Amino acid sequence: MKEFLEGSMAVAKVIQLCKPGVISAYPITPQTHIVEELAQIVADGHLNAQFVNVESEHSAASVVLGASAAGVRAYTATSSQGLLLMGEVVFNIAGMRLPVVMTTAVRAISAPINIWNDHQDAVSLRDAGWVQFHAEDIQEAADLHLIAYKLGEDKSIMLPVMVCMDGFILTHGVETVDIPTQEEVDKFLPAYKAPYKLDVENPMTLGPLVDPEYYTEARYALNETHKEALALIPKITADFAKVFGRTYNGLIEGYQLKDAERVIVAMGSVCGTIKEVIDELRKKGKKVGLLKITSLRPFPVNQIYEALKNISKVAVIDRALSLGSFAPLSAEIKAVFFGKAKKPKAISSFIVGLGGRDITKNSIKEIFRLMTGKEKQGEFIDLKPELLKESYEQNTL
Repeated sequence: MKEFLEGSMAVAKVIQLCKPGVISAYPITPQTHIVEELAQIVADGHLNAQFVNVESEHSAASVVLGASAAGVRAYTATSSQGLLLMGEVVFNIAGMRLPVVMTTAVRAISAPINIWNDHQDAVSLRDAGWVQFHAEDIQEAADLHLIAYKLGEDKSIMLPVMVCMDGFILTHGVETVDIPTQEEVDKFLPAYKAPYKLDVENPMTLGPLVDPEYYTEARYALNETHKEALALIPKITADFAKVFGRTYNGLIEGYQLKDAERVIVAMGSVCGTIKEVIDELRKKGKKVGLLKITSLRPFPVNQIYEALKNISKVAVIDRALSLGSFAPLSAEIKAVFFGKAKKPKAISSFIVGLGGRDITKNSIKEIFRLMTGKEKQGEFIDLKPELLKESYEQNTL
């Protein structure tokens, strides 16, 4: 059924349909509306679940870890500093192979304090062992939660999944969203039956102390499972299309790539703006395109290579920094072509939209304009030189 919904409400409705047994979260902007709505749904008796109130995000992550370890489908959500506070437990959830699903309303990291959108929080935890999806719009954000549970709970995977949606832009934006029926969701996502769990009748240990004799093999197995997830994600999205009628690749999405000479690589809501610019430039005869990255982890190296190997010039947009090094997504895209004989002539890196700064059509047009034969390395778009002196002075106080 199509409804005109705020993004947070759409996600809450879909999570309700997934029937988690335990929900735990601590409110933090711009995630709050999601768990606020879920708390109301549980309180009104529309979802048979335990909503556990906690004093911090670290505790919320610990609660869903315990719930999943006990064999219960579990859900949490967070943002920014909250995700960083969860960090210790986030690594544990992945290492214990617990298929928790978490919404991250991606947001800038302090200091200075900033509550608006960029990708620094999620990108900073990309190596925690979680599958990490990034949504372009509200419909995709809602649908990715169904795909996340289906993937994470597969007995061959058993990994937690983070669904990232741009804070405010998607969490507080309003769109027409197709919310599935309970019957459709039950057909796609059956009740969770944990292949292993904490049980007094059948004791086992989860997350034990492991010495150097075994630790390498445990991490190797986790890494290999991510590779297996790469093959499974397209199969799950194909099943999703059969049930719900909406098609996703789940790994990458190309837009106007067939004859493109200049291509932008990006993640998240900015992809919608890029598509609009591409449509405008195409009318003027410009051969431009977009490669959208949906799955940051596992990183679809082979699919990206095939999509970009014949492109002359590539620009990678990052809404995050790896301070003192290369921009994170840019570095990963360049690594795809390491040692390859066939690759783009130039792969440039651009930093945009930090701390919620608007990424306008003109910003995207400027990036296309700057895609020349010479590579740009970590070039900031829409930088305001008049503010730099003030920023430097504040840093010295």
